[in-house]
Amino acid sequence: MNHTLVSVSEFVLNCEINSQQKSYTTPILTMVYLVTLFGNFLVIVVIKMNRQLQTPMYVFIATLAVIDLLNSTNITPTIIAVLQDSSAVQHGLCFFQMIFVLYLEAMESLLLALMACDRYVAIVYPLHYPSIITNKTVLLIIIILNIIIALVHFPHMLFITEFSFCKTNVLNYCFCDYISMVKIACNVEAKHLNIFVPTSIVFGACPFALIILSYFRIAYAALKISSADGKNKVFNILSTHLLVVALFNVPLLTSYGLTGFGVKLSNEAYSTMIIVGNIVPPMLNPIIYSFRNRKIKSSIHKLFKGTKTFPEM
Repeated sequence: MNHTLVSVSEFVLNCEINSQQKSYTTPILTMVYLVTLFGNFLVIVVIKMNRQLQTPMYVFIATLAVIDLLNSTNITPTIIAVLQDSSAVQHGLCFFQMIFVLYLEAMESLLLALMACDRYVAIVYPLHYPSIITNKTVLLIIIILNIIIALVHFPHMLFITEFSFCKTNVLNYCFCDYISMVKIACNVEAKHLNIFVPTSIVFGACPFALIILSYFRIAYAALKISSADGKNKVFNILSTHLLVVALFNVPLLTSYGLTGFGVKLSNEAYSTMIIVGNIVPPMLNPIIYSFRNRKIKSSIHKLFKGTKTFPEM
């Protein structure tokens, strides 16, 4: 490894996967990426074309699909390129990717919490739902969330401009990542890592707790349903939703939280948790939140049949 002053016009990504793993990791990632693109794009198109689906719940689902498309496109092609030995990333593009990852992770976490609250209001207070949750309210909340995320992550943008790299420009990771950059910077201070504790709480622990609380309250309401089929349907939906939420939140909370508290994780452990949290949920979200929905399934079926099924309202 070079221990002299190096140029920071570009960073070199070093994805620690052995040659045997590369042989099947690349095609798996490619397939996951293509499925993610197709599934989320299809959800966006169907909701956009069908005015009957342009209600608060489906606005949330479409927004989630947009976030998943952006996050997957931001990360997965880079990992695939690195595994194919194309590992150099321009300085500016690397910083952009790093900030974009943090931004989209925060947005998805908060959006999943909002979707849980939306279902809570719809099931527990169905008569008040139309007056509480409207399209205007949803759009306003999404705008406010974007502003909050930008403000909270502003220190990250300042910190990366402070870093100097005097020993190496090799990031031991599969894409440009804040923690990996901190590890090779020569002028790291406590503030550069301590910021992960409050951001992990605001964008990770709090939304996750809110989701659990909302689903617990929904489950409690479901126990009062007299129909056994109705109960099973609610609990089936909750279990699958919680699975996807856990796949997103637990790896990211664990990796960022432990790092923020000064716990050193191996490159392999950290990489695995971040990649799982960023790549798997975007592929599963359309299946869990959309394709099991009767109205969306019907719209997709009619779309592929070529029938005109989207009436003007």
